[in-house]
Amino acid sequence: QVQLVESGGGLVQAGASLRLSCAASGRTGSRYTMAWFRQPPGKEREFVIAISWSGGHTYYADSVKGRFTISRDNAKNTVNLQMNSLKPEDTAVYYCAARTNSIISDTPNEYDYWGQGTQVTVSS
Repeated sequence: QVQLVESGGGLVQAGASLRLSCAASGRTGSRYTMAWFRQPPGKEREFVIAISWSGGHTYYADSVKGRFTISRDNAKNTVNLQMNSLKPEDTAVYYCAARTNSIISDTPNEYDYWGQGTQVTVSS
């Protein structure tokens, strides 16, 4: 089992930056693919960004390309999401997810572990 805990959410104005963190604990010895998903109000959960275990491969949703960056520190079992130039449409609950498969996926049900989520609200 792996436990994931997100932090760093909050209320910001459009154009601002925010950094989310995800701390993993438990069976962190496996090589997990990590990702961030988000669920806007009244909508389904959607893929945001993912990173391979080595950090050498990343995959972004078109909506965040050029604005969001993902990074990981395997020694500290953390994954970070740097969000720049935030827009009101980025408002959502952001979830950290882990996948035991080494192949990056943008499909929520292909991830094995989830955090509880952290709220990000961007005002116009």
